Amino acid sequence: MDKDKIGLWSAVSIGIGGMVGGGIFAVLGLSVELAKGGTPVAFLVAGIIAFITSYSYAKLSLVFPNSGGTVEYINQGFGKNVFSGGLNNLLWISYVIMLSLYASAFGAYGASMIKITGNFVWDKHILLSSIIIFSTLLNYISFKAVTITESFAVYIKIFILVIFVLIGFFGLSNNPNLHQLALENWVGPLKLLSGGMVIFVAYEGFELIANAVPNIKNPEKNVSRSFYYSVLAVIMLYLSIAVITVGSVSFKDIAKAQEYVLAVAAEPMLGKTGFIIIGITALISTFSAINVSLYGGSRVNYELAEDDELSHEFTTKFWNQPIGLLVIALLTLTIANTINLESISTSGSAGFLLIFGMVNLANYRLAHKVNASKTLAMAGFILCMMALTALTIQQFETNPEGAITGLSIIFSAFILEWIYKKYDKKTKPV
Repeated sequence: MDKDKIGLWSAVSIGIGGMVGGGIFAVLGLSVELAKGGTPVAFLVAGIIAFITSYSYAKLSLVFPNSGGTVEYINQGFGKNVFSGGLNNLLWISYVIMLSLYASAFGAYGASMIKITGNFVWDKHILLSSIIIFSTLLNYISFKAVTITESFAVYIKIFILVIFVLIGFFGLSNNPNLHQLALENWVGPLKLLSGGMVIFVAYEGFELIANAVPNIKNPEKNVSRSFYYSVLAVIMLYLSIAVITVGSVSFKDIAKAQEYVLAVAAEPMLGKTGFIIIGITALISTFSAINVSLYGGSRVNYELAEDDELSHEFTTKFWNQPIGLLVIALLTLTIANTINLESISTSGSAGFLLIFGMVNLANYRLAHKVNASKTLAMAGFILCMMALTALTIQQFETNPEGAITGLSIIFSAFILEWIYKKYDKKTKPV
């Protein structure tokens, strides 16, 4: 019924809420470390790639409206085979990577404000492990509580970040660190591009609109707008945050507080109060992102098992929820506690760049069906592949562990799919 449908601005809020989750809080400092004074440009480049990819999502979702979103577009573009299965498995694994990133951010911001043992590293791991366990239990007990938490968090974090931007620009002209934005403090093109790609995970959430397309009112008019408006709004927000952070906090202090730098960026304007406000906002935001990503990841896992792209054991339930929820929680606990932030971010960005590249290629292949521009679709594919290549090269130079981790995850998704399909054929009765 129409009363159950959502309007344009509700759809836009889904996209903005998905993007402004935990990513910006987690990887802002890391991006500044890589791109230095050119950080705003790095954010812009990542945003442009996201915006062009949103075109492919808009075109595909109108013709193939499905709550499966990305999974459906990959299957439509490439058919159901080992390649599409590997991509869809990579999407599921990327949920786990994003969860690890959000949990790491929660732990870092929490440890910067709450002293448990007095050791930042230990405090971080205690807090991130606790929030994963708590959020998992919450998903098992009440999904309604999860949705209420997310609705509350979206408005709180956007409101506070907009206020942060407005106050930040007001005080920027008198800040002694403003010179850091000057051209002489920019890095070379490769590092600038890779700095933007490390934070690409902060843009990936617009794809959540695709899952909601079957419930959007007047889709011919509102679907495309919801994608474009949400991505453009977040590009402007992130550009503003990047300018204020680089212009307000010295590179030395950014490096020292890399994992919770946004809270530090609020101090020049609002003192310790600003640090606490942004810190609490980060905790609320990452907590809500963990909640919905646990739910979404377990559902993707379940759908892939039903589509025969993962073992059918994943269709079983534990405590009235798909067993994938427990599996994802355990994997997240392991990754968040054993892999460093840069490697987690690199793995997440690499996974989504490949997935988005393939969605653009699917749009290119289906252009006649979805009435899409082949030029724009191919441009999106090429840009994603160039960005993935630049990120990989840069990471091999500065963080080989991150590059190897990211590539291993990508290849594992396809190898495991190939093994599963081969084993499944042998065990199925003829």
